[in-house]
Amino acid sequence: MEFTTGGRLEVRISPDDVGKRVSVRRLDEAGAPGAKFTDTVGVLTSWDSGVLSITRRDGETVRIAESALVAGKVVPSAPARRRGPAATFEELARVCARAWQPVESEPLGEWLLRAAGGFTRRANSVLALGDPGMPLGAALERVREWYAARGLPAYVQVSTGAEGTQERLATELERLGWTREVTAEVRIAALAPIADLDADVSRVRLERACDAGWLARYQRFQEPGPHVLKVLQSGPSVWFASVPGEGEVPAAIGRCVVDGRWAGFLAVEVDPAYRRQGLGSAVMTALARRALDEGASAAWLQVEADNDGARALYDGMGFATHHSYSHFRPA
Repeated sequence: MEFTTGGRLEVRISPDDVGKRVSVRRLDEAGAPGAKFTDTVGVLTSWDSGVLSITRRDGETVRIAESALVAGKVVPSAPARRRGPAATFEELARVCARAWQPVESEPLGEWLLRAAGGFTRRANSVLALGDPGMPLGAALERVREWYAARGLPAYVQVSTGAEGTQERLATELERLGWTREVTAEVRIAALAPIADLDADVSRVRLERACDAGWLARYQRFQEPGPHVLKVLQSGPSVWFASVPGEGEVPAAIGRCVVDGRWAGFLAVEVDPAYRRQGLGSAVMTALARRALDEGASAAWLQVEADNDGARALYDGMGFATHHSYSHFRPA
């Protein structure tokens, strides 16, 4: 990246630029002989007591001493992606939330407290879109109390990396002692190319409900109580896919939630003994074709940032990262 103006490095940012996307260059060790430069791009979320906090696209906050800066400037928002459907952060966040509906919820201003007996953080965390209607510290205390009353840990879901995401909230939570657990990417793609994949869908069964075999393959819980079924089977239009194996447990499964123009792909899992046979692609292709029949045109999914195998599969299907999210928990 280029910082020079007339051959000079310049710091052209100030505390007035908090909330803007910036690019900075700093010395790894200020004043050290032969010190190297490090570049950071992200949202400037604070500038206090001579220290800058910059939240990168993946949600990690980098703190930089003002004295170590050698260059800095405000940069435009990340360019629109060349593939996949257009989507705002808030639209996509609400679509994702409707695919993991909690058993109970309660508004806190514009925030939504969600609980489902602890099954999946996505249904047991605060959807922190908008203003909680009170100072952040008071809102977080209310969050702690609400989840403690249900015997659950308190989580706040926070997104970063796209226009309108929550970098400043992430920084404030870290400042208040909350820690980040598990980072995932929300990826989007056009739906039709997935439906057009050359995959053998002849063995894929589609049902409106999940049975005991499907749940056994999912393996995300010890006992599939009613709260698990409530979360999995709730949504605008839900489909479950399975590919039979040799026993009662399917060789592969998947779940799709069709919501207007969006089709969300979730819980795609393949028995290790059946991997590299195209079953994951077959499940997604069958679900994509059903979603197209219901009028959807765009696809989304969530994948953990360290799941390299799944990320490579989705790369090949045309999925691009829209934004990332993490769940923050009090220390």
